[in-house]
Amino acid sequence: MDGFYNQVLVVDLSGRQSHIEPVEDRILSSFLGGKGLSSWLLYERNPKGADPLEPENHLVFATGPATGSAAWGSSRYGVFTKSPLTGLYAESYSGGRVPEAVGATGFDAVVLHGKSPALSVLEITPEGARFHDAEDLKGKDTFDTERLVKARYGSKPSGSWKSGIVVTGPAAENGVRFSIIKNDGWRCAGRAGTGTVLAAKNLKAVVFKGDKKRKIHDPDGLKALSKMLAAESKESPVVHAYKSMGTSQMVKILNGAGAFPTRYWSMGQAPHWEKISADALHTQCRVTPHACAKCFLSCGRMTTILDGPHKGLTLEGPEYETLYAFGGLCMIDSVDEIARLNHLCDSLGMDTITAGNLCAFAMKAFEMKTSDYEIRFGQADETADLLELISNQKDIGRILAKGITHAEETFGMTGMGVHVKGMEPAGYDPRVLKGMGLAYASSDRGACHLRATFYKPELAGMIPPSQIQDKARLFIDFEDRLTLFDSMILCKFFRDIYPWELLGDLIRLTTGVEGDQDTLSAIARNTAKKARDFNLREGMTPDHEILPDALFEPLQDSGARISRDEMNTLMQDYHSRRAW
Repeated sequence: MDGFYNQVLVVDLSGRQSHIEPVEDRILSSFLGGKGLSSWLLYERNPKGADPLEPENHLVFATGPATGSAAWGSSRYGVFTKSPLTGLYAESYSGGRVPEAVGATGFDAVVLHGKSPALSVLEITPEGARFHDAEDLKGKDTFDTERLVKARYGSKPSGSWKSGIVVTGPAAENGVRFSIIKNDGWRCAGRAGTGTVLAAKNLKAVVFKGDKKRKIHDPDGLKALSKMLAAESKESPVVHAYKSMGTSQMVKILNGAGAFPTRYWSMGQAPHWEKISADALHTQCRVTPHACAKCFLSCGRMTTILDGPHKGLTLEGPEYETLYAFGGLCMIDSVDEIARLNHLCDSLGMDTITAGNLCAFAMKAFEMKTSDYEIRFGQADETADLLELISNQKDIGRILAKGITHAEETFGMTGMGVHVKGMEPAGYDPRVLKGMGLAYASSDRGACHLRATFYKPELAGMIPPSQIQDKARLFIDFEDRLTLFDSMILCKFFRDIYPWELLGDLIRLTTGVEGDQDTLSAIARNTAKKARDFNLREGMTPDHEILPDALFEPLQDSGARISRDEMNTLMQDYHSRRAW
């Protein structure tokens, strides 16, 4: 089938062997690649009830039919496994330049199972898998690991080959359940603990090399489409906004909407928001736009701190989600300090959303006297110290490293932790943006903003944020389209670039699959159902698909709230329309 290699590489880490297996066209036409193919592989291969950190849990790296092509927004790879944070389905995505190397290996997916007998670097090429000893890399941070692995194994046989490296950090080695997989310095497959699973398999890094290219169904048509989109983007206000301010622009937008989670989800506006806004970032630091391959949005921010105790620190970021987590939830009022915490999480290899939520929860626990670990809202140095404790699983860090459900139970605060399925939400409060309540409750991997990015239509005025009746209809429209994004795999920030019609054109030009919106939605539904079937098999119940008690409390500053009846209506309508 065009757009695919029609094969996956299966790696037995325990036996240090690999073999190639074919993938039939009927599977690819039903699910496409990326999330679709990987969800099918995970469901078919993972034993029911597998412990996420034991050898029998599988981990899948995948690209999509658009990866490596001329399609804009296509330099993405996905990682799929059973989450050590939630015990359910896990998916996480990353960009940069590595995705094209993953795709160039000549496989639609690389499936890992078992556990390497020693700490290793795994090298994937079109010929299969090779193992390299990595004992001297034990404990190295993500930056040193990537640098050393690149020097040893990053060379390419010829100029036509692509090479890329993904790594884990010390937090993953220490079993922190929300550890990341990192590449290209600062790009991360950040959520649900995929890095923890990779480290549990005794892998410090994976090197991808190859010179393979998928056969594009209509390469000339795809080039023409991409040329047209590039020309139109020059006048696009969306493109201009991303290039000029990146995702940090969302601090002002969400604070203005009263939906900026603040002081561990108790308020919707931060009094210090201007100190952590896009303007603060761009005036106090030297910032230049930075893009993944095949991207004209350039949403990344290459940031250098100009003054103060962290002068000279350079990183990509902080993104909005990090600004919200440490600036809003933890009440840290300095963009420089948030950048420092961002860099620390990247170095240790931890998800900034979960890490920031847990630090803020520890602050709340001390304030309520349910924890004797002294840390208060707004304390940046103490937050940095706490992140080190979490990464090293020491003292209170041993509790927080296991995630929010363990922490709230240990502190005697059951119901006060903000999460769905054990994973914390992003920075969009569902008491104001009520469609985000549906997004968090229904997401495969826990409280997730990216499966439908439904904050977009609510903030843009496409649908009233307070509307409940019939909201699931538009939500499913967004969710189906963006499920296809995850199967192609495309960057979610291109959602305004690829509406349904152009997405259909892209799928047809790359794969040859033709069909109207209903036909394409059916493919998306196949994928959504397969991920849901995985969760049901792993014990998901209706209790998993509900907001936490804490989010049914009104916001202290505005009084905004979402009721249990409203959430029940949203979920019942959603399930009915999905025929679940």
